[in-house]
Amino acid sequence: MTLLSLSSISPLPPPSTSSSSLQLHSRISFSPSIIGASSSSSTSQAIQYTPSNPKVVATRERGKNAKLIDALAAHGINCLELPLIQHTQGPDLDSLASVLSETTFDWIVITSPEAGSVFLEAWKEAGTPSVRIGVVGAGTASIFENLMQSSNQSLDVAFAPSKATGKVLASELPKDGNKRCTVLYPASVKASHEIEEGLSSRGFQVVRLNTYTTVPVDHVDQIILEKALSAPVVAVASPSAVRAWINLISEPDSWSNSVACIGETTASAAKRLGLKNVYFPMQPGLDGWVGSILEALRAHDSF
Repeated sequence: MTLLSLSSISPLPPPSTSSSSLQLHSRISFSPSIIGASSSSSTSQAIQYTPSNPKVVATRERGKNAKLIDALAAHGINCLELPLIQHTQGPDLDSLASVLSETTFDWIVITSPEAGSVFLEAWKEAGTPSVRIGVVGAGTASIFENLMQSSNQSLDVAFAPSKATGKVLASELPKDGNKRCTVLYPASVKASHEIEEGLSSRGFQVVRLNTYTTVPVDHVDQIILEKALSAPVVAVASPSAVRAWINLISEPDSWSNSVACIGETTASAAKRLGLKNVYFPMQPGLDGWVGSILEALRAHDSF
């Protein structure tokens, strides 16, 4: 793989930076229409019961399930919120702001909403330098919506692939002729090397920074877990969430309900780990995810 040395790229004059430190934030919120489970043993448990048993388990990290829960509520579907993962700082996070302030890249490649959120914090700390961004799909692009609607023109979301996967992004990212084309790829520690290898094979020079990682939540309430195990569908948005769910099931072979995945990458991980009833949309995103959940519910005669 061809990796790009930062010293080989023309530095930019260092802009003024914010004195505030870069952090990953998590917030706890509860919706009156769901059953909630705490992700930490040090946090008091809060359980709010729906009129009927939940049909779907929403497993994204705390505070990021609201859109899915609201979309399913529009179909009359009750959800249980059971965060399975949480994000923590990656080893290269502290370098991201300085790299952005000192170095110019032809592309910044962002492949998940969390990668986008972490990038934006560092980009602001770096003084909002001009950047051109390629995103993997609509869900990731939505992280930048507020900035794109403002008068700030220094951040340009300029590319999304024809199919929202890392492999297709790496094969389709525009390259300007034969000139050297540089890419910054802020990623999860657990992300595969598919993107940088695909880009490098096309002649791009890639700098990957592992800015965050995902880990299982510290604690899952057993009463909530029992309700989750009986729900017809578990909705997952990452391979990490699939692995966390498998680790919670004492006998995976005896659990025969369905997993609805946000996209093909997560679905492939679910199948590799032995889950049988796996549903996913051809195009990742909220609308397709909801469609796959509805399909799984119909298969269970639960919708």
